[in-house]
Amino acid sequence: LALFREFEFKSWVEELLADAGPSTAAGAAAAPEPTGAPRHYETILHWPVFETWLARLRTCDLFAFDTETTSLDYMQAELVGVSFAVEAGAAAYVPLAHDYLGVPPQLDRGQVLAALKPLLEDPARPKVGQNLKYDMSVLARYGIELRGIAYDTMLESYVLDPTGSRHDMDTLALKYLGETTIHFEDIAGKGAKQLTFNQIELEQAGPYAAEDADVTLRLHQTLWPRLHAQPGPEAVFREIEIPLVPVLSRIERNGALVDGRLLAEQSLELGASLVELERRAHDLAGQSFNLGSPKQLGEILYGKLGLPVTRKTPTGAPSTAEDVLQELALDYPLPKVLIEYRGLSKLKSTYTDRLPEMIDPDTGRIHTSYHQAVTATGRLSSSDPNLQNIPVRTAEGRRIRQAFVAPPGRRILAADYSQIELRIMAHLSGDAGLRRAFAAGLDIHSATAAEVFGVALAAVTPEQRRSAKAINFGLIYGMSAFGLGRQLNLGRNQAQQYIDRYFERYPGVRAYMESTRQRAADTGYVETLYGRRLYVPEIRDRNNQRRQAAERAAINAPLQGTAADIIKRAMIAVDGWLTSERRATKLIMQVHDELVLEVP
Repeated sequence: LALFREFEFKSWVEELLADAGPSTAAGAAAAPEPTGAPRHYETILHWPVFETWLARLRTCDLFAFDTETTSLDYMQAELVGVSFAVEAGAAAYVPLAHDYLGVPPQLDRGQVLAALKPLLEDPARPKVGQNLKYDMSVLARYGIELRGIAYDTMLESYVLDPTGSRHDMDTLALKYLGETTIHFEDIAGKGAKQLTFNQIELEQAGPYAAEDADVTLRLHQTLWPRLHAQPGPEAVFREIEIPLVPVLSRIERNGALVDGRLLAEQSLELGASLVELERRAHDLAGQSFNLGSPKQLGEILYGKLGLPVTRKTPTGAPSTAEDVLQELALDYPLPKVLIEYRGLSKLKSTYTDRLPEMIDPDTGRIHTSYHQAVTATGRLSSSDPNLQNIPVRTAEGRRIRQAFVAPPGRRILAADYSQIELRIMAHLSGDAGLRRAFAAGLDIHSATAAEVFGVALAAVTPEQRRSAKAINFGLIYGMSAFGLGRQLNLGRNQAQQYIDRYFERYPGVRAYMESTRQRAADTGYVETLYGRRLYVPEIRDRNNQRRQAAERAAINAPLQGTAADIIKRAMIAVDGWLTSERRATKLIMQVHDELVLEVP
């Protein structure tokens, strides 16, 4: 299901949500019965007790660590307390900055952090946490560089079974321990009256925070044997995901400088363009209507103009979804205008209007959050703001990228992998023709056009290259003759001829696709070059269309997943070099196949 979402096989997602079977991943299992093991949780208010726990932390083989703060925004969060667990059922919370009326005296935050600093910064003292990147970023603002991150239960779960469930602690505790944890809303309330952690009484805050550390340790004790039993995923965890945690934390804290004035100018220009597009849409419709209303849009397109209904919503109304409009736009002018309107409207609301509001008041920069445990294939995602989805195929989208600037005396350097997924296909398939083209430094789309259309490389026309590009990228996403024909405005038979010629010239690609499809059907999963497993349980579905969608995902997932692994390894290597050499250059962004740096 997650793969279908990621590859935008939208028509099957809703059905699968209704009747999808359980994951076939090695980590999947029915929720166990709660253990009922005794628990000893302490809230530490006296220095001798803290010193006793500190001694336990220094001598134990592994301890779980967590922070409690006032905000999920790591750049603004104030540290309220820390918790740790040294064995199952034994955990403690050290409150440091609760400030409600009547709160008992707490240990001095500066003194506690000074005592913890050598331990937390010691790379030889292994630690486990749940989403430790956040804790690392918070502690960095207090002068502590968290080291010795050996395990992270969020990442253990993600690598073990990326599509099986969410990877937050509450979900994992129920899934693997059979326990319902104390939820934050249970002690803080909801909505506008929700308390921040510093306002929560210690009688409630202590057990909540100590449970976080205890559950994290017990989750690790449950998850790690399963992950350790799988050499490929374990290597991905140890060599890619865990080393990436401090890299992402540094990138997030570095932030990116944006030109608010330029964004304001672009916002005004986009606003004017939207007004003009709205006028054109009204002219084409012959009346005014709300372009943001699916109901009114459906009435205009299918009622008044009589456009063909190609798909309906679950409620039976004609669909006005993006992919439906794109299909209609091939033959009708109004859907084309609507697509352009939606694209510019999203740029304006998401970027030119929103980015200036997200500038950190202390640093003057934008600090996104990268997520390691979201996508099915291992690619990173980001939020607040989402820097992965800034469009680059339109002039307006490229202008938004221009608003990311360097301070005086520095420059922006962007480095990306060219056609990385096609290169990975050449490697995995071993196809001689594809490998020769890349080894010779040829333009791969022109080389493919020459092969498919039977012309000399120098004689390839722009139209032939465009068609070859659609074939190259379409086939690695499992595009059918129908889909290719629709994209190139060709008949299905002619599109099939192009595909047949492609496979005649690159037989290794066809062989790779067939063997991958069969391997996925046999095992229920595919793997990246580095051992990341991507589960596709729907590949055994009796529904033919769902099974075919899973087969397409199975073919592409190793390519996209390997590309994700490669860029992550590059981030680790580049960050390591910059850090060891004490370079002034900083990594400030990652956008799929691209690294963005700020250089002197």
